[in-house]
Formats: sequence, C-alpha cells, structure tokens
Amino acid sequence: MNIPSNLTEFLYWAKERTEKLWSVNNENCPKGFYGAKWQGLSEDQIDQIERKYKVSFTSEHKEFLKILHAIDKKEIVEYEDEGELIAEECTFFYNWLENEEEITSQIKYFYKGMWNDITSVNHVWLKSWGIKPKSLERKKEIFDEWFSKLPQLLPVRDSSYVVDNTNLKWNPVVGASGSDFVILGWDFRTYLLYALREHLDIYTDVYDEEDQRFYAELIDEVQKINDENFMYDETKDIPYLKEMILYWSSGWKGFGLNYYSKNARIHPIVKTYIAEEEK
Repeated sequence: MNIPSNLTEFLYWAKERTEKLWSVNNENCPKGFYGAKWQGLSEDQIDQIERKYKVSFTSEHKEFLKILHAIDKKEIVEYEDEGELIAEECTFFYNWLENEEEITSQIKYFYKGMWNDITSVNHVWLKSWGIKPKSLERKKEIFDEWFSKLPQLLPVRDSSYVVDNTNLKWNPVVGASGSDFVILGWDFRTYLLYALREHLDIYTDVYDEEDQRFYAELIDEVQKINDENFMYDETKDIPYLKEMILYWSSGWKGFGLNYYSKNARIHPIVKTYIAEEEK
C-alpha cells in the first residue's frame, strides 16, 4: 500500500483514497458519504478562525485544515430505539466555518466532564492535588487552578481533541470521556488512520479456526505504524494532562506502558486521597 510518512503527502493520499471510496454508491460506501468531498481551508480562513476562537493551531493541525478539514456531507448514524430503527445525521469532522455551536460546546465539554467525575461516582482525585478536602468549594479551587494550566484541547471529531501546544515534541490527539482520556495518536497521521479506518480500506479478513469465522484486522503496514507510534518514549508528554491520562488504566497503552506488567516502567497511581475529616 505504501502509506506516505510525510504528513502533507499522507493527507493528499487520504483525501484521494476516501473520496474514491465515497464516489461509488455500494455497500462499501458508509451511509451519508456517497459523493462526499473534503473542504480544505485557505490561510486567510485559518487566520480568521484563530482570531475568532482565540486559538493558535499547531503546524500539523493547520496542514490538516488546509487539505482535509471537513466534508460537505453529514454522516448517517443508525440505531434502534424501542424496536424502531432511527437514522440521524451527524457531523463527521467539525467544520470551523459552520459548526460554531458544536465546537464551542465540545471545547467546554471536557471541563464539565472532568469536574463531574470529581464530584460524582468516580470521585477522581490526582496525587499532585494533595489531600482531598471535604469542602466542594475548595475542591473546585484546586481543580480550577490545575485546569487553567492545561494546554488547550481543540475539537476535531466527536470527542477527539488536538492538543494545542507547539512546544511539545509530539503532536498528540486525545479522546475524552469525562476524566478518562486516551491517546488516539501521537501525530495526525496515526490519528487519522484510526479516525478514517472505515473509509480507507485498510482492513483484511482473517479466518479464525477456533471460531470458524472471518474477522477484520488492520493490514500489517497500518498495524506497524500504530505499534511504532505507541511505543514507550520518555519524551511523550502532555503537561498536566498526562497524570490524568495515567490515572485510568485505559490510558497506559497510549504511553507504551502495560498496567499489569511485572516490569512496568512506572507504578500505578494511587487513585484517591481521602481527607481525614471524611474518614
């Protein structure tokens, strides 16, 4: 397949490959995508968006916005509700020119999600925050101070965010569900291979003798890219957010760590610090 390693070449490769799949109205074309085209942004449009939202895109993010950005169609998601099949139109990748309400909502979402996990059933509390106070007001003060230091997370698709920090060696994209964050890719190429996996024809059917059925597996070239991208590297960091990611065992794989390994490179983080007055 020869997937380009250069980001610009890769983005054009992904554009050509996805649009080719979407150009044929058959079972391989996902619902809602027939005839879809990518809509890249100009330098002027990117500059205007940065001023409007008071953000500064990383160089990788800008390159993505110039070549891909968003499509001119809506994804159709089907689900069953009380025996009835429901079909809804959903945004695929956020369009920074049109989806202001969705983008603004997603930017605010991860604050609400994390704060809810601190005050609800998960009772999240990081080691670096010290002893967990009994007062909700004090908890919020500690959390807000920590949150103010996070690099900005810019939504790209669903609950996927680009870490907006030009000082990092890597260019991570993360997925968020409340306070549970996972690394979806340490660069845009790896992230897009994940996000567009159903649109790039990068699977092969492998027969399982035990189950006597075929399963779809990523082709070797893509699996190798993923494996290399998620290998342990001490330079992989996201200021402040890294501790939250490693708080959940689901985030360890993204840093090339194995939670259950006897030779784990770091030890599990203690999940709660209970204040004396709460005991």
